[in-house]
Amino acid sequence: MKYITTINGVRFVIETQQDGSLLVNGERRKVDFRTFGDSSLYSVIMDNVSHEVLVEERGGKYEVLMRGRLFVADVQDERAQLLSARRGGPEVDSGEISIRAPMPGLVVAIPVSEGQAVKGGETVVVLESMKMQNELKAPRDGTVQRIHVQPGNSVEQNKTLVTIV
Repeated sequence: MKYITTINGVRFVIETQQDGSLLVNGERRKVDFRTFGDSSLYSVIMDNVSHEVLVEERGGKYEVLMRGRLFVADVQDERAQLLSARRGGPEVDSGEISIRAPMPGLVVAIPVSEGQAVKGGETVVVLESMKMQNELKAPRDGTVQRIHVQPGNSVEQNKTLVTIV
């Protein structure tokens, strides 16, 4: 099966192979991936390097937290991609976006201010969790409408941190 995945504006074509490997933009990658119980936490071994990865679906997109960085991914299989192309392409993202805490943690820094224009992929909050600092990034260009927390605040999972329009 072929999947078209867009992460922070960069497009990847991922094909699953019968031997369990993946082709990423035509390049073979050996990947082993296991879930920890019923959670959204995974152990991924890719090219002999181990990673803990947290994956959650939100609003038809996937939020992937890996090595302290948050990525927002849009994943479509071949059929969905074909239907999207026939409709004239994907809809332009618009409206309000809430950047939420992917896990409980401590707000370390907020390098943006209300009213500031941000680019997709720009860090809007630094959250410390499990002794690791995680940079939460804007999924698209926009303007910071509201900052709901301050540095030093402890937050629960799914707490709204920043709103972008």
